[in-house]
Amino acid sequence: MDDSEIFKFKDMMMSCTVQSLVLVPWFLVVVGLAGGEVSSETAMFPAMFVFGDSLVDNGNNNHLNSLARSNYLPYGIDFAGNQPTGRFSNGKTIVDFMGELLGLPEIPAFMDTVDGGVDILQGVNYASAAGGILEETGRHLGERFSMGRQVENFEKTLMEISRSC
Repeated sequence: MDDSEIFKFKDMMMSCTVQSLVLVPWFLVVVGLAGGEVSSETAMFPAMFVFGDSLVDNGNNNHLNSLARSNYLPYGIDFAGNQPTGRFSNGKTIVDFMGELLGLPEIPAFMDTVDGGVDILQGVNYASAAGGILEETGRHLGERFSMGRQVENFEKTLMEISRSC
């Protein structure tokens, strides 16, 4: 590696670190306030918007041309209905449990909201397996939503919400 490549790498890592430091406090706030169960009438948060990778993807990749999919058994065998949902888990993810603690209904995957008819006012999950902060993360697995694309999808949701108000 020559000096210019080292500086590019350091700049890239600094950018990733800064982005992570912005996202981590928001996650900690949600986790910290989820210490006890609340009813929907007293919920501290009216909605939850989720960004991430396969740890919290709840089905977005089912709609993408990707090798990073979990819409087949044994995934979902412990979820309601014993069917795969697109979660990379045999049951609920941490987001599902946090939503329950916050008194929210099951949060829909962004791709399930695209055609309308799905309540987006209580939150949307933008997470995508194989997605990462860098655009090239997971590229070899096919389509996926990078963090940048997840933020773009969030902006689309905000525009949709503002139109409905």
